[in-house]
Amino acid sequence: MEFRFVAPSLPQLDVRKAELLACCIWSDVRPVRGCAGLLDWRLAGKLSTLNREAFLGGALGECVLVPGRPKLPFEKVLVFGLGPRCELTDEAFSLAVRHISRTLEGLHVARAVVELPGRGDGSIAASKAAELLASAVGTDAHDTWWLVEDDAGERVIRAKLDGDRRVKRRT
Repeated sequence: MEFRFVAPSLPQLDVRKAELLACCIWSDVRPVRGCAGLLDWRLAGKLSTLNREAFLGGALGECVLVPGRPKLPFEKVLVFGLGPRCELTDEAFSLAVRHISRTLEGLHVARAVVELPGRGDGSIAASKAAELLASAVGTDAHDTWWLVEDDAGERVIRAKLDGDRRVKRRT
């Protein structure tokens, strides 16, 4: 799998050639933040409305499919629940990434924009996210993931992933 990066801004997201965007929300943080917050704004409060109607709560393991077009360049938006913000552990992060990966695989999505769990609001450090990402997601099921990261996060994650590739080539 190839990892690329996209800045967390609507103009940058608008030019990605992917059929799906996957983002995460907490069950105890409102309004939604990170990529979900950007999408909520572009979708005229659709995610907030789904939350008020108790259709989208952010519970751990929850996954809601929302149409992206015509307001977004993505055909589909998947919103994954992470549970309460204070309960994001390494294990919960890895479970959420595997859930995202399996869901995309089940939908036969090869190219997706993905906001890693907890990265939208800095609940998990980029270095820890990179470390856990490498072991949580398989490399064969997907073609490309554009990770939603600011410049600093991109540098850290890219360095970790490049280092892991060098180690694997040596073995």
